[in-house]
Amino acid sequence: MSHLLELRDRLMRAGGAVLVLFFIAAPFANTLYEYLAQPLMAALPEGNSMISTEPHGPFFVPFKFAFAVATAVAMPYLLYQLWAFIAPGLYEREKRLTVPLLVSSSLLFYLGILFAYFAVFPLIFAFFTSTAPEGVLVMTDISAYLSFVLKLFFAFGLAFEVPVVTVLMVRMGMTTPENLATKRPYIIVGAFVVGMLMTPPDILSQTMLAIPVWILFEAGLYFSRSIKPRSIDDEDDEMDDADDPSDVNEVDDTELEHELDEGIAQFDELSDDEEPPRS
Repeated sequence: MSHLLELRDRLMRAGGAVLVLFFIAAPFANTLYEYLAQPLMAALPEGNSMISTEPHGPFFVPFKFAFAVATAVAMPYLLYQLWAFIAPGLYEREKRLTVPLLVSSSLLFYLGILFAYFAVFPLIFAFFTSTAPEGVLVMTDISAYLSFVLKLFFAFGLAFEVPVVTVLMVRMGMTTPENLATKRPYIIVGAFVVGMLMTPPDILSQTMLAIPVWILFEAGLYFSRSIKPRSIDDEDDEMDDADDPSDVNEVDDTELEHELDEGIAQFDELSDDEEPPRS
């Protein structure tokens, strides 16, 4: 029950942080959505604009994006709450490794979002609008656009976590840098497959996701060479450190023997002087 109460408190703190940031971002919801739509608006032909096919779309869609922004900004604090919940069950060596991984994973996730916004969106939107048939007006619905870009943000943010995953796999002893290096061709093909599944069905966005994944895999492989894999001996050492007998108050064996002899002598005197009670 204590663990469930602790989990409840952590979830309430995380949800409270998201709500506070949402209330701060809500007054600027329309402005935030204008920044989000800027890559598409710059690629649209002159005279075209975005539309809303739902009556409530112009009101709710900007607030949805403001909530997504609040969640993304609060992500480091959310990860901290997760770490604080599981930290008591970790060894000291694992705690020292967890904090750098949480910081690096947050930074890489933000880097993936920025890469998608500044590098990928201008190219793919220019490509999509330029391939429209003659007589077709490109007028994207604001709700469909929000779903599309959030999906790409998540895909690129998740793909940029490849170095963290690589280092963790090596650290946990699941594989070695040499073994990963031999599987490089399969990983490159897998990056293009992941790009095909997580991006729109076009070769441009697929390639722009697969190439960074490959580069980040090489970066993770480089850093993993300096990571010592975790072994069973390390776990045994940490458990021995936790149960170190040096921390226990040791009692001199001679003193114990002396006290035992005194107790036996007193018992013998009592046996000689007093008659045992009748049953």
